[in-house]
Amino acid sequence: MPTVHVVQGPHRFFFYSFDCNEPPHVHVQRERRLCKFWLEPVSLARNAGFTAKELNALRRTILDNLAGIQEAWHEHCG
Repeated sequence: MPTVHVVQGPHRFFFYSFDCNEPPHVHVQRERRLCKFWLEPVSLARNAGFTAKELNALRRTILDNLAGIQEAWHEHCG
């Protein structure tokens, strides 16, 4: 599970290797909370435990780092 290192902070942004057949997306984890955002366009795909306020902040973080996250996706998934 490659971690996206362009995003700093308490959340882990990462990809699953077996997800490369899906459209570009990123998983975000903190403690036992986990969610998935599509990258094109940035939108929530799934959530398990994050509050609406946290999801809005995560979406903003993804938008602020979108180019680096997309680059990491394409490096990993080809």
